[in-house]
Amino acid sequence: MTRRVLMIAFHFPPVHGSSGVQRTLKFSRYLPRFGWDPLVLTVHPRAYPETTRGQLGDIGEETVVARAFALDTARHLAVAGRYPGWFAVPDRWISWWFAAVPIGLRLIRRYRPAAIWSTYPIATAHLIGHSLHRLSGLPWIADFRDSMTEENYPKDPRVRRAYLAIERRAVTHCARAVFTTPGAVRMYAARYPSVPATRWHMIANGYDEENFSDAEAVPGIRSGGGPLVLVHSGLLYPSERDPTAFFTALQALKRNGRIGAGSIKVILRATGHDAYYRPMLARYGLDDIVFLEPAIAYRDALAEMLRADGLLIFQAANCNHQIPAKIYEYLRARRPILALTDAAGDTAAVLRTAGIDTMAPLDSAAAIEASLSAFVERVRAGTAPVAGESEIARHSRVAGTQELARLLDALGK
Repeated sequence: MTRRVLMIAFHFPPVHGSSGVQRTLKFSRYLPRFGWDPLVLTVHPRAYPETTRGQLGDIGEETVVARAFALDTARHLAVAGRYPGWFAVPDRWISWWFAAVPIGLRLIRRYRPAAIWSTYPIATAHLIGHSLHRLSGLPWIADFRDSMTEENYPKDPRVRRAYLAIERRAVTHCARAVFTTPGAVRMYAARYPSVPATRWHMIANGYDEENFSDAEAVPGIRSGGGPLVLVHSGLLYPSERDPTAFFTALQALKRNGRIGAGSIKVILRATGHDAYYRPMLARYGLDDIVFLEPAIAYRDALAEMLRADGLLIFQAANCNHQIPAKIYEYLRARRPILALTDAAGDTAAVLRTAGIDTMAPLDSAAAIEASLSAFVERVRAGTAPVAGESEIARHSRVAGTQELARLLDALGK
């Protein structure tokens, strides 16, 4: 018998520029294969800074989508660039809560779902999830993905207090708390020792085979014969993914004549901080090697990964319990990966399990210089490691959706 689940998610097509949209989108697309029909409660597209029609076609035919009124406080309520801070706690989309709860109750009355699922970020999604759980009595799965709070995050004390309250409420009242990495599960189990161990679960992010099939049809060829092309696809935070040591290593290799514009090209796609990095590249003399490129459609971004000679991961040691979602797409692309990350972190563990040992600490220019030089040689020689087929298949979105379906099935037992 098919049952229904109410899924609360801020990021959903037609949002543009967020890799986080893939988790909800693919769960909702594949859940019907495992006996669950999704009802998605999301925001009106006006709430998104940018939209695209690119993935609207990926929404499953069985999926009911309800879009609630929501404003972005910073864009819709600002006067001369200023807006009321109290109306941006826990986040700038708190208005979504007021509209979404009545709509969620109507969906519950009409479709009789067996469970509620909400996903972070955005924190307001868990507020909605808790409210609907409390009002309906339905079991609730809180999908945290990564940690909501850290020792120094969020930095704003008022926002941090709100996040801590939402986090505590979620882990106390949800039936299952789900994270994307083993490190995050361990951290929360230690943080909330009174919560039963059975409440904590991990469902990793992954890649979607349908999207890769589409991307493989995009016209284009590899760069054979020209410069070696290395690609980083997605946000580069100046702290958690700081590329400064990488730039320093590139500068040293260029100064020593070991690389140049004719031998290597680095594409940093959609960093989100181009204005910060562009002057750095000029100072380092790297603007003929490193190129800051704008965001492109998701399918085209996957096609770029498939055509690259190598793929780059940046992840600082203070994010050891996190894994960039793109890593699973990198594995599926079957291209060599150079990971600039801490060997003790979860990101490095995923790569080692896949047989990939090409990595260096993000904050060590000397180590990156040596590793990058060796990586380039191995790529050119065709000896750089890539993931095996069984390891790739383990990280598919379909496999992750099956894990979620098992959790939902267990709620009724």
